Amino acid sequence: MEAELVALAAAGATTLVQQMAVDSWAQARDRMVSFFSRRGGGEEDVIEGELETSRGELAAAMEASDEQTALDVQAEWRTRLRRTLLANPAAAAELRSMIDDLALPKGDQQVADVHNTISGGVQHGPVIQAGNVGSLSFGPPFGQT
Repeated sequence: MEAELVALAAAGATTLVQQMAVDSWAQARDRMVSFFSRRGGGEEDVIEGELETSRGELAAAMEASDEQTALDVQAEWRTRLRRTLLANPAAAAELRSMIDDLALPKGDQQVADVHNTISGGVQHGPVIQAGNVGSLSFGPPFGQT
C-alpha cells in the first residue's frame, strides 16, 4: 500500500509542477491549498505562499534552463504529498481525482511563449492568435452555399 501512495504522490507532484507553468495555475493552486489545509498541512495563506514561491522558483529555473532546480521543486512537493498520504491514506482518492482533473492532455505538456503582432491597418476578417490550431473553419460547411 505504501508503494502505491508513493507513486501517487509522485504523480501528484508532477501534475502540480506542470500546472505551475500554465494559465490554469490558479485553479490547481486553490485545489492544492484546500487539499493540504484540510489535512493539517498548514494555514491556507501559508500553503498558498509556499506554492507561489515554488512557482516562482520553477519559472526562474525554466528561464535559466536550470533542470536541477525544477527537479528540486517537484521533489519538495512529492515529499509533502507522500507524507500527507501516509498520514491520511483516505486522501488518496481525492488526490487521484485532482490529478485526473488537472493533468494536461498528451501533447499539451510543452509550454511555449507566443508573441503575435498584427500590423498593416484594419483587418476585415478573422484574426487568430494561437500556439496550436486544430480543425478550424469559417463560413458555411464545405459544399454548401
